[in-house]
Amino acid sequence: MRFRAKIVDLACLNHFSRIINTIAKLAKTCILRLTVCKLYFILSDKVANGGASMWCELSQGNFFDEFQMEGVAAEHNEIYLELVPENLSRALKTAQNAKAVKIKLTNKHCPCLSVAVELPSLSSSSRIVTHDIPVGVIPRRMWNDFREPSVPDFDVSIYLPALKTMKSVVERMKNLSNFIVIEANLSGEMNLKIETDLVSVTTHFKDLGNPPWASEDGCQSSAQGRDLGSMAEACIDIKKLQQLLAGQQVNPTKALCNIVRKRIVHFILLHEEVSLQYFIPAVA
Repeated sequence: MRFRAKIVDLACLNHFSRIINTIAKLAKTCILRLTVCKLYFILSDKVANGGASMWCELSQGNFFDEFQMEGVAAEHNEIYLELVPENLSRALKTAQNAKAVKIKLTNKHCPCLSVAVELPSLSSSSRIVTHDIPVGVIPRRMWNDFREPSVPDFDVSIYLPALKTMKSVVERMKNLSNFIVIEANLSGEMNLKIETDLVSVTTHFKDLGNPPWASEDGCQSSAQGRDLGSMAEACIDIKKLQQLLAGQQVNPTKALCNIVRKRIVHFILLHEEVSLQYFIPAVA
């Protein structure tokens, strides 16, 4: 099992660093899955137990100048590592104007991701700062626990308003309640609302647009014959939503949310070569 990679391009390095910062805000620990073409960051708190889950995938070719890996076996050419993303985020913070960053799977007392940051120096030799981040190697028999979550058959799919706007609304509401209701319809309207014994606050968004989901298999075309104005709603933990919005450094070109009535809200943030999915279960 081997893995080594290198980033030389500063823009790629900063972009990669921002993605890791976002993930560190969403997950205390996560699984890093390495394949030949892609990296995945996975948080699979069981949604059934009220935990949020995350699936972030990026194409390695868009970030790394060199990328070599050998998986557990020829027919299972993948590596699954458990790590604390905050540790990786910290290591990358030291690399803001680095000449290069090398990441390598090593074994120093325990398995580590070693991040070697080559810093510019005034002399001809460069300074290299190395961070060893302890990781756990996930055995093959447990890989199935970290498969991509299936997208539930949702009642409504809608584009989100500007995330900054949404964030400031949610931050104000967070002081009033622990829960927020997200509701939307197929006419591009979405409401964020909180209701307590003392106060009821609703923020309305309209003309957001609804994504055109492919209906080849017929499963997502259930919108036909449905009342476009009727709202599908789910009540979720406001802290989990705030975490997603506050940690956002991916600056998505597209952001949308799918609502399964009273069951789950599924967020999808897309930015060129990165996609981040985040699932927040509804509270009863």
